[in-house]
Amino acid sequence: MMKKLLITLFILCALGTSAQTRHKGFRENIPLDSIVLSDPAILPDEVTHTYYMTGTGGLMWKSKDLRLWSGPYNVAQLDPKSWMGCHPAIWAAELHKYNGKYYYFATFTNRDVIIDTVRGNKIERRASHVLVSDMPDGPYKPMQDSVYLPADKPTLDGTLGVDKDGKPYMVYCYEWLQNWDGTIEKIQLKPDLSGTIGEGKVLFRASDSPWSREKEDDKIRPNKVTDGPWIFRTGTGRLGMLWTSWIYDVYTQGVAYSQSGTLDGPWLQEMKPITPPNYGHGMLFKTFGGDWLMSVHSHEVVNGKYHRVPTLFHVDISGDKLILGKKVL
Repeated sequence: MMKKLLITLFILCALGTSAQTRHKGFRENIPLDSIVLSDPAILPDEVTHTYYMTGTGGLMWKSKDLRLWSGPYNVAQLDPKSWMGCHPAIWAAELHKYNGKYYYFATFTNRDVIIDTVRGNKIERRASHVLVSDMPDGPYKPMQDSVYLPADKPTLDGTLGVDKDGKPYMVYCYEWLQNWDGTIEKIQLKPDLSGTIGEGKVLFRASDSPWSREKEDDKIRPNKVTDGPWIFRTGTGRLGMLWTSWIYDVYTQGVAYSQSGTLDGPWLQEMKPITPPNYGHGMLFKTFGGDWLMSVHSHEVVNGKYHRVPTLFHVDISGDKLILGKKVL
């Protein structure tokens, strides 16, 4: 009886992680502003001449024109026997094309495993991880290393950064819930991104921010949160990073630039946020028409819950720094 139960549970896990299938609620011709999605990341694929969007929740949408979308689709094919468990939460998924393959960077959380308790907060097993596919719409599957980052540290929002030395790195956040001053760090990836090499290195801390704010013990200080790093280079070759935090209860995105031109920095923070209030977790992509856009989500609270919708802004990165343009209507 127990053996049959275990087999049934395994089958249910496998069904829950099938890929390249239409998710419940699938629709055609969905306007972008009708999709509820946090952390939207868009990959323009020249081979299929299609835009692929994913984000928190791990699902995918497809579009030919950035205005009307079809989806969502299931694309992540996970191993239920891994540390992630049967049905992990998936946050901040991103798609990257690198050396002819497609990679799915995402944050996975196993809520059944507690790794630490800090100041009364139980910290769940959470980590950035990478999956791979031969096609932009998946299925995305695990690779060689079952663990990319330490099991005793909650990490999130991993993204791909290729440094001046040509080596690939994962740039990610070490969550403030454990260290109480969130960091953005890097760790070297194997050449095929199938695992990591060595240990992580801190690039900067939340407390380095000149623009974020929170009130703690009647004192005003920089906010503890680091969120959503995205690496880019300007037209002059300057290395920049988008990242997000809060100004009290306002979700806010800033930008930093590396003074050395490498991921090692030091990173100089811009004094003011880069986007309007209540927009954040941005990434950049180039349209098939040659324009650069920033994808972010808007942030508001509706009936006590976060309501987040993908939003696109024009950007100019032809010079020495990123300049935000108008919202794409």
